[in-house]
Amino acid sequence: MSDRRVFIKQVGLQTIGFGLLNLLPASVMAETIRKPFVLPRSTPEQQGISSAGISRFLDAIKGSGQEFHSLMILRHGHVVTEGWWAPYSSEHRQQLYSLSKSFTGTAIGLAVTEGRLTVDDPVIKFFPDLLPNKISENLAALKVKHLLSMSVGHAKDSIMILEASAPGVPWEKTFLSLPVVFKPGSQFMYNSGASFMLSSIVKKVSGQSAHEYLKPRLYQPLDINGATWTENFEGINMGASHLRMRTEDLAKFGQLYLQEGMWNGKQVISKEWIAAASSKQTDNGKNDSSWTYGYGYQFWLNPPGGYRADGAFGQYSMILPAQDAVVVITSESISTKDTMRIVWDVLLPEMKGVPLQKNNSEHKQLREELKALKYVPHKVSDTSPVAAKIAGKVFILDKNEFNAKAVSFSFNENACVFTLKEDGKPDIIIANGFNDWIRKGNLKPAPHSLFSLRRIDFDSIVAASATWQNENTLLLTWRFIETVHGDSLTCVFDDEKITIKFLFSVNRLQHKPDDRADITGKMIV
Repeated sequence: MSDRRVFIKQVGLQTIGFGLLNLLPASVMAETIRKPFVLPRSTPEQQGISSAGISRFLDAIKGSGQEFHSLMILRHGHVVTEGWWAPYSSEHRQQLYSLSKSFTGTAIGLAVTEGRLTVDDPVIKFFPDLLPNKISENLAALKVKHLLSMSVGHAKDSIMILEASAPGVPWEKTFLSLPVVFKPGSQFMYNSGASFMLSSIVKKVSGQSAHEYLKPRLYQPLDINGATWTENFEGINMGASHLRMRTEDLAKFGQLYLQEGMWNGKQVISKEWIAAASSKQTDNGKNDSSWTYGYGYQFWLNPPGGYRADGAFGQYSMILPAQDAVVVITSESISTKDTMRIVWDVLLPEMKGVPLQKNNSEHKQLREELKALKYVPHKVSDTSPVAAKIAGKVFILDKNEFNAKAVSFSFNENACVFTLKEDGKPDIIIANGFNDWIRKGNLKPAPHSLFSLRRIDFDSIVAASATWQNENTLLLTWRFIETVHGDSLTCVFDDEKITIKFLFSVNRLQHKPDDRADITGKMIV
């Protein structure tokens, strides 16, 4: 019996245990029901990977220049490595970007299995009241499978056009009005608008958003809790992006696909759908990069074999059947090809076919390395004579694109507390630690800009630090830890005046200036 089957059997035994719950006292039963399922843990050596090999992988990550936020490696159904780069941590959701597409595709697969639609259904069938006056031959030929396989026939990605639809115009109407230049199925062209249409189709055939539809069918069987998925004005999940969930939940998703849809003794997703989704449905290149080995149904095929759910800036749930492994990464990678390359070239060769001899010293060293993963806050000085002059004072801001009205600062020996007043909204308060990250109580609510506009368009916990770069310059660094990104504000004080300069994390990593104009203001005396 393979290790994977052992894992399935072990997990399945938990299901049998639920039949005994009615024999337990009510308090014990409630506690048992509340206890979440976690993936089994193991040492790397027991599952055929050396701890030293994973240490070499961590060294390669560090040397790549890419900013990882979390990492989880599963082998034979066991978590053998898990790490979060502080201030990121296991309990927080991760922004998935286009990794969301694989969940949208999964919702379609479940609907197909339930007989609600087929992949050969014409797309126009689902939107009879939103069709253009004249239906072209190519639009009529567009099928659900073409949306799934990114072979719609559009000349460019449609998502930005959908998002720019006139107020109140359904995005589906905009999508269906676009010219289908090429015969559907004839060529690959990555198209996030197609994923939105899949999400809309799920709602058409089920009466529920994709997120609600997945809850009893995917999230509950896998014990995925707390996930969120943004909707457009129609109440349709974005489909292509905007799903957030925890790192271990992404690992469960990958493990479910690795197990061909089987979980807790139940076929959660049909084997037939898994096979179709993970097969090359569209040829997309010459096998010369990680994006040119073929595309399935909302999954990319990997150069070394297997397939992956893949999101911008390096969000991955990689399914590797030949190695019986799953690799989950969340990151802010500017060069995602480098992120994947170190998985293919450094990690996969470390996966051996048999268990390895126990090595306590190497395993202890790996545990210490994983525990020490962190991003150190900027540190120059935690004091300045200017602090006493500006503490508690209000700076009225000049007109700006964020409708920010005023800022103020207060200080103690451990933190700088920054307060922002935005037009017509409650104050937003961020505590910034000197020499440390502060997370508790720091939240960027979705309605606020916090100077971010569309960069961070949903709520997120903020990990924040502060340092005085010189007597007159205060640097505030923010990591929106339930998103991919962060921001920094350089506040320059000149007598009664303030100038705020911005640097978005993507610009910082690309060594580029920010595109936001400075904001100026004056202290109320």
